[in-house]
Amino acid sequence: MGSSPWQHTPVMTKEVVEFLCPASGRVFIDCTLGGGGHVLAIKRFAHDLKIYGFDRDTAALDAAKENLASFQDIVYIQDNFRSLDQHVKEKVDGVLFDLGVSSHQINLGERGFSFQQDGPLDMRMGAGAELDAAKIINTWPADELLHLLNEYGEDRFSKRIGRAICRAREEGDITTTAALREIVEKATPTWKKRESVARVFQALRIAVNDELNSLRSALPAAVALLKPGGRIVVLSYHSLEDRIVKNYFREKAQNGILKIMTKKPLTPEAAEIEVNPRAASAKLRAAAKL
Repeated sequence: MGSSPWQHTPVMTKEVVEFLCPASGRVFIDCTLGGGGHVLAIKRFAHDLKIYGFDRDTAALDAAKENLASFQDIVYIQDNFRSLDQHVKEKVDGVLFDLGVSSHQINLGERGFSFQQDGPLDMRMGAGAELDAAKIINTWPADELLHLLNEYGEDRFSKRIGRAICRAREEGDITTTAALREIVEKATPTWKKRESVARVFQALRIAVNDELNSLRSALPAAVALLKPGGRIVVLSYHSLEDRIVKNYFREKAQNGILKIMTKKPLTPEAAEIEVNPRAASAKLRAAAKL
């Protein structure tokens, strides 16, 4: 997995803390623990609260254990957050989802998330998963690959890109991020190259990790675990995730289960984006259990 230290700046920490309202004796779930940045902020307000921290990535959990070593009452769970109700058997005061890929995962070329560094076409959040990006690119039927790029990449050139990938793989397997990037760039106009590459990598990452279905499964489980008055906070980074959260919150509000606390999603302040440019696409939605 690489030996570089875990580097990730938590996004919209101030807003997350304000909505979750940490206080002594409360219980929270961080569904995407990462290096523990949001938990660190929460624990600063109240040391004696309990945290269930989920992450699929062994490196993330190791980093969190190191960063949070001075705190008690943290339960570390290596699993997909879609399984949170299998691990948490008590009602909780708050649940946080931070759906972004960590800077650490992006910066490590061997993880295959980054199109800026060469590495194997992997993109698995958890090492045990069978499906990786190379398998999708090289073995999926053309129509399924085109559908994936169009639906999850939301790119106007997805059909052109998909056909270019299919032509290229006939000459031999596409196995590296650099090779895929080159194919995508050749298939798109100069002004669109970077965005199209980013969207292709996004589509593959979503598919490899089944991210949208995981979110659809986890939101009802999270709300079911909330105490009355408990808060759910979700940070999303692209429209597909945000749409799922928005629609779910709206449906539960109409059914009298949730009260929406963010009429429109909150976005980071300019000062935060200046320090952490990767925060720019973040949208925060929050709701309370009735």
